[in-house]
Amino acid sequence: MGRWEPDGRGRLARAALELYSERGYEQTTVAEIAKRAGLTERTFFRHYADKREVLFDGSGTLQELFVNAVVDAPEPAAPIDAVAAGLDAVSGMFDGRREHSRLRQSVIVANPELQERELIKLASLAAALAEALQRRGVAPPTASLAAEAGIAVFKVGFERWIAASEECGMPQLMRESLDDLRAVTAGRRD
Repeated sequence: MGRWEPDGRGRLARAALELYSERGYEQTTVAEIAKRAGLTERTFFRHYADKREVLFDGSGTLQELFVNAVVDAPEPAAPIDAVAAGLDAVSGMFDGRREHSRLRQSVIVANPELQERELIKLASLAAALAEALQRRGVAPPTASLAAEAGIAVFKVGFERWIAASEECGMPQLMRESLDDLRAVTAGRRD
């Protein structure tokens, strides 16, 4: 090991993503990740439970930001408008991270175990949003429907944002995707 360098957690995450994209998730070991980051395996396990969690490290922050924005939305906001406030809030979390997000998504798409973990993350997020809406006084079935619709908008907006040809920012794409949902529910075929 060389001289100590700061941001071990970030270095491990970058090394893991690089190796996953170069060699594949399944073919990459924790030892290889630690070595590339200039750290030990022991240090890796101080930061992450396993090599999968490197890709999902920001999930808790994303959920907290989304839920807090829904809870803090103006009082008279309709459930879907409260969810829209959450979409606006989380969009800012991705500023300057488009290439990272593209690479991360390509690793996830290439591995069924990671796809499953991503679906679990989104299901947990939907449940947390539904609970936040219920705290705002929204009836459980309506809260669940608005939360699931919000997650669908997030998924579609995110997929559009990471597309190779896309240049628009995530906030704009989230709003456009929400407008598309509203058009679909209004019966328009734009």
